[in-house]
Amino acid sequence: MFPPNSRYQSVPTATYTTPAGKQIAYLLRRFIAPQASFATIAVYTVKHGDRIDNVSAQVFGDPKLYWRLCDANLAMRPADLTDTIGATLNVTLPQGIPATPTTLS
Repeated sequence: MFPPNSRYQSVPTATYTTPAGKQIAYLLRRFIAPQASFATIAVYTVKHGDRIDNVSAQVFGDPKLYWRLCDANLAMRPADLTDTIGATLNVTLPQGIPATPTTLS
């Protein structure tokens, strides 16, 4: 239903049946795993002019994976991650995959 780079790709669906009998499919709630379940593979330092999609393209090779940076850094608003020059962002693998960290800039 969703492409592989979507944050909703592995979220299960359910169906609601209205009193009139119409069925409506919907996504179940997506829960973000605890930070401890993400292996940090790098630390990115925010520079002047950075945007979260550009950072994602640089570190993951796909700007649409920006949501992985949000999850790993507990950000509700993607823009918050690049608002502060010099801030550091954890770059992680998907949940449960171990790794050895490095530093990016």
